[in-house]
Amino acid sequence: MIYLDNHATTPCDPKVIEAMLPFFGETFGNPSSTIHEAGRRADNAVKHARQQVADLIGAKTKEIIFTSGATESNNIAIQGLIKGSNGSRRQIVTTPIEHKALLNQCKVLSKEDWEIVYLPVDRMGTVDLYEAKKLITSNALVVSVQIASNEIGTIQPIGEIAKLTYENGAYFHSDAAQAVGKIPVDVNQMGVDLLSISAHKMYGPKGIGALYVRGGAYAMPIKPLVHGGEQEFNLRSGTLNVPGIVGFGKASELCKEYLVEESEQIGALRDFLEDKLMESVDVQRNGNLENRLSGNCSFTFPGIDAEALIVNMADFAISSGSACTSGAPEPSYVLEAIGLSREEAFSTIRIGLGRFNSNEDIKEFIIELFSSLGKLAGIAP
Repeated sequence: MIYLDNHATTPCDPKVIEAMLPFFGETFGNPSSTIHEAGRRADNAVKHARQQVADLIGAKTKEIIFTSGATESNNIAIQGLIKGSNGSRRQIVTTPIEHKALLNQCKVLSKEDWEIVYLPVDRMGTVDLYEAKKLITSNALVVSVQIASNEIGTIQPIGEIAKLTYENGAYFHSDAAQAVGKIPVDVNQMGVDLLSISAHKMYGPKGIGALYVRGGAYAMPIKPLVHGGEQEFNLRSGTLNVPGIVGFGKASELCKEYLVEESEQIGALRDFLEDKLMESVDVQRNGNLENRLSGNCSFTFPGIDAEALIVNMADFAISSGSACTSGAPEPSYVLEAIGLSREEAFSTIRIGLGRFNSNEDIKEFIIELFSSLGKLAGIAP
């Protein structure tokens, strides 16, 4: 199988696996038990990994809170702020194209007397800053906008949205799961208060991530959702996943080292793929083509059933949307939010190129795609 679904998850880099292996066996201590050598070795490994993650996003080590991934980080960010607020502000501001890890929270909160305000996006999936200026008000507690879309790859003007947020005295959070490790992310330059990361989106292991908290957990009015042994600055209790944290740290180190070169290489593969398709078949590209993730392709093939196309290309891992919605009977809410019809949404596939893809992968994919499109021509979605 040729893997082209790197937005859903990425394979663990062999160097990451190598770094993790000792912490499943010989170095198995609990980092909270520093009275003995086994615990101290684990604690030192966690400290080192925390520094590696912090270095990747321009943060301080005390500002990195380890979690199980971006979904948990998103929940701690939004609901932790709600728990720590005085109740005078009752609005959560976001966009209609966020990941379900954010949107489903908002659905629950809307039933608890929170007003959810959605910032409109244009046909490219970019937040309309003119409308954002009107919709972000002093009633907002937190504004949450992802840096890059997990479906169409569009990169948002985070700095400008953060500025509007602070002008109204609200907190700014960003789901950066798709962005960190793929584009430069500096929390200070972007001006974010809270930022969510998942290791498995950047060639690290699953089940580990982080929440960046400006100034650290004690510097912001954010309360824990889980109570226990007071690990992670009492914001996320529970025995630390040391092998996962070590892998997360190594993945961060590798991304920091290779980011620029890797982005150029992946972008060249994407351009080659898109050029060949645009020359030969009826295809529409979605997203902001001038400002998007280098490995993202969102293709709409008019009149073609995307699910049937994927089934016909069994030797290639591709998707019809985000991993959390793929296979659902409804079309992608992201594609509908940027103006695609239901039929167009059902005719759309997502390609996510990554570190381990090659020119040969793309050439084989193009050949198989053309063959499958020929077989399915005339079968309406």
